[in-house]
Amino acid sequence: MQRHSISQSVNQSIIVSVVICVYNEAGNIGPLVEELRSALRGRSYELIYVNDGSTDGTLAELDALAAPELVIVDLARNYGQSQALAAGFAVAQGTWVVTLDGDLQHDPADIPRLLTLAESGGYDMVGSVRARRQDGFWLRKVPSWVANALIRRVTGVYLHDYGSSLRVFRTDLAKRLPLYGELHRFMPVLAHLEGARMTEVPVHHRARLHGASKYGLGRTMKVISDLMLLVFLKRYGLKPMHFFGHGSLYMWAVSGLLYAYDGWHFLTNGVRHPSLLAPLLLVGGFQFLGMGLLAELLLRLYYNSPQRTTYRIRNLTKKS
Repeated sequence: MQRHSISQSVNQSIIVSVVICVYNEAGNIGPLVEELRSALRGRSYELIYVNDGSTDGTLAELDALAAPELVIVDLARNYGQSQALAAGFAVAQGTWVVTLDGDLQHDPADIPRLLTLAESGGYDMVGSVRARRQDGFWLRKVPSWVANALIRRVTGVYLHDYGSSLRVFRTDLAKRLPLYGELHRFMPVLAHLEGARMTEVPVHHRARLHGASKYGLGRTMKVISDLMLLVFLKRYGLKPMHFFGHGSLYMWAVSGLLYAYDGWHFLTNGVRHPSLLAPLLLVGGFQFLGMGLLAELLLRLYYNSPQRTTYRIRNLTKKS
């Protein structure tokens, strides 16, 4: 085994980089690697496993595998799926990046079909729709249907299954996606913001055999809060001053009307009824304006500073 530094470049001899993020997936490692090797036979590929702080035997199973195409990215702790994907994308050297979960619920045999469609159709991203999904109805399917409908309506990106992790990306697109927090749920929306051409196809879905699902009803509120962030990024991500500037102008306009009404009431009736809302809106307008200026400065710093990662890699191991 050899230790390697992180490379942002693309290796032209590698066509496909498969990125699998795992957290406590002992028992699923060996079978999935065998299925991936079978599905990708005849292609030049690498299998990038990102161990996101597993506390079971996941890392030991990865280290025990004798697979020359295997790259193990061992994160220092559990950062979450978004940061794990970002680490995997940073390491990827293929022309295309394939993502899927490590729980064996996606069938690797579907990958060649997605790759062929991406290559022949000129797409930057090909997503998947889980046909006959093998998950619980009330705790998994219903919340997923509601979340998918909400995301489509709010973002205007009309894909059917945002929860399906099996996707194919052009590597340069994958490396540009701003993955932090829990934005991995909205990768198609992030790709859309980058101007990507996208489509999706139905794929097989299987029941989980080993381990426990990491998803539940608790993610619903997270989806809603992240959606609000995405709406802001879509509309004002490159021009935050438009949002804050308009807000301050509206506040000043209402404040001015209230002051005018108070003055008119004093001239006609000789009685002053000062409104507490008028000065609050006046001050709030200046605060909103200041927030807009700060947002613009932060945006300039973001685009003019070297990229900083939100994760730390403990070890990067390439089997050979």
